[in-house]
Amino acid sequence: MIVYHGSYVQIEKPKILIQEKGRDFGFGFYTTTIKQQAERWAIRTARLLSRNSGKDENAIVNVYEFDETFEKELSIKSFPNADLEWLELVIKCRSDLNFKHGYDIVSGKIANDNVGETVQYVLAGIMRKEDAVERLKFEKINDQICFCTDKALNAISFNESYIVETVNWRDI
Repeated sequence: MIVYHGSYVQIEKPKILIQEKGRDFGFGFYTTTIKQQAERWAIRTARLLSRNSGKDENAIVNVYEFDETFEKELSIKSFPNADLEWLELVIKCRSDLNFKHGYDIVSGKIANDNVGETVQYVLAGIMRKEDAVERLKFEKINDQICFCTDKALNAISFNESYIVETVNWRDI
């Protein structure tokens, strides 16, 4: 299976980086099966970096082959829908930087801006989890695959990278 990662650099050997902010499925190397989504991630990353550094950065999409024969050796959790179990994991991972779920790979829906807002309502105690899940049924939510361990990263191999060609992408 082909997976994509949006960035501002070519990444031939992915690593798991620990950051100051929680992610949907914890710390890991995030990819998607949706090429256009990876291009948007790349543009957003390059735009933010360019604004902060004052230097123009390229929006780069890295393309990998996920060798699914590794699946039998890995602990994988898949969420086909944004259900209550998915929401509870996202809340744990976003609110507790020390939380470890124990999976090598987690795949499922991405808490994009609209979905992220709903998650924030739950975290703030404004909305019940059950109401959030009901609300999310009406959202078009893209996918993400998080490679959470070095063992999982062995299942992907770098194919190529390309620069996202856009007109005035910094204005997007």
